[in-house]
Amino acid sequence: MHFETQEDIDRPIADVFAAVTDFDSFERAAIRRGVDVQRIGDATTPLDAQAWDAGFQFRGSARKMQIKIQSLNAPDAITYGAAGNGMVGDMALTLQEIAPNRTRMMVQLTLKPKTLAARLLVQSLKLARNKLNRKFRQKVSEFARNAEAQPVQSA
Repeated sequence: MHFETQEDIDRPIADVFAAVTDFDSFERAAIRRGVDVQRIGDATTPLDAQAWDAGFQFRGSARKMQIKIQSLNAPDAITYGAAGNGMVGDMALTLQEIAPNRTRMMVQLTLKPKTLAARLLVQSLKLARNKLNRKFRQKVSEFARNAEAQPVQSA
């Protein structure tokens, strides 16, 4: 299952990259939504070696997953990999400077089932593909608007 969208953000690429690598704020947001998040390592762990264990409820079942940064090419791209409950996923986030104060953010998310139970879950998600695509685009757009609203970073 594949999702893809892009947003143009009225901020320099360095500011957008700082927003997409603000892992502390992502952890706090996940915890507010009831996700149990544990960072693997500590604050001294290099950015490109960050990883997390996450536990959450989805469709009435407890799910666990491990999320790792697979590659990091500051300030242009970051790729995450996730695995858990018979499913693997990849999220590629690419930033492209289209003007000195304007950045295009492209996000691609792919889910691949590895077990029969995960295949059934993905199949049920495919039945709601249009709704999920709309929600995915909405969340990426919401993130872009929040990144625009952040105070300008001082050099």
